[in-house]
Amino acid sequence: MKDLVEVIAKSLVDHPEEVVVTQTEESNAILVELKVAPSDMGKVIGRQGRIAKAIRTVVKAASSKCDKKVVVEILQ
Repeated sequence: MKDLVEVIAKSLVDHPEEVVVTQTEESNAILVELKVAPSDMGKVIGRQGRIAKAIRTVVKAASSKCDKKVVVEILQ
């Protein structure tokens, strides 16, 4: 899941070298944290959170095989 979020985020932002994605696994959930440059924050979130919602939807669809809940957080 980490690689998927990283590829999507790097394709959206102006500064792909500042994209940092970390993944933490727990017993029944996977937490994916995304950090981008402050100037790119709007591009990752989108108007009214539409792009962030789309990223979460794609990750949820990709995670349907692994039987774990995946949570994507966008950090400042």
